[in-house]
Amino acid sequence: MAARNSVSMLPAEVREWLENALVEGNFSGYQALEEALREKGFVISKSAIHRFGQKIERRFAAIKASTEAARLLTQGASDDTDTRSEALLAPVQTQLFESIVDLQEAGDENVSNEDRIALLSKVAKNIATLSRASVNQKKFRLDEQARIEREARAKLLAEQEEKLEELRGSDGMSEQMENSIRRILLGKE
Repeated sequence: MAARNSVSMLPAEVREWLENALVEGNFSGYQALEEALREKGFVISKSAIHRFGQKIERRFAAIKASTEAARLLTQGASDDTDTRSEALLAPVQTQLFESIVDLQEAGDENVSNEDRIALLSKVAKNIATLSRASVNQKKFRLDEQARIEREARAKLLAEQEEKLEELRGSDGMSEQMENSIRRILLGKE
């Protein structure tokens, strides 16, 4: 199994502190973080902290982008076309993206073949889940759009039929004229 990087060997509470410090410091100030860790009794190079910071920053950016996309999708979204479900897929996409990032980073750390296979399995499972959800959501949206269009056509036809009835009653229109109008407007004979 590949050697773990020095940051990953930190105790959980120190690693959490480092993650927060990176975010609060806008992913900069690595020299100061190296010194702060040394004061806490941990010797970790600023290069190792920088590599860890880049990993956290990529994940942070992916989550932020997915959250913003979900917010934009749900703003004022009618549920008729199941837009909210579409927005819910965004966090799944984030998880998939993180899995791919993990897989790419695993190549940098000389991960064993067993670990690489496990990561590939995780990515494949996420892709399958996301694909099924996306296909089902799109099918629902298309079915819903077709239903809405059918209802709109039926409403329009009913309105046209009503107007035709009004015309017939108001001026004593002939049956022949009514049938001509019916053919033109309603496609009926």
